Amino acid sequence: MTAMLEGLVAQAEAQGAARVTLRALVEEASEVGAARALRTLGLMDDKAGPDIIELRQLIQGWRDAKRSALSAVVAWVVRTAVALLLIGLAFKMGIVERVRG
Repeated sequence: MTAMLEGLVAQAEAQGAARVTLRALVEEASEVGAARALRTLGLMDDKAGPDIIELRQLIQGWRDAKRSALSAVVAWVVRTAVALLLIGLAFKMGIVERVRG
């Protein structure tokens, strides 16, 4: 329990309420509140489980696609840099002139 809830339970206990009854009351209220929140979000019906699984798969697919795209971009940048470096070396060493002439 949170510190505030623990304080309220202690206060009610000091006024004569049984601790077991208070804990049961808190637990029941928590369950009712959670069910209300799920119902408000539209997650209380039978379709909610498969929908959540589908959303998780969609998000994971998006993350995988992002990672793959980033990896491809980095690979192309590295390949381009290496190709430019080799072309620059070929000009610097005079290989291009030897091939032409």
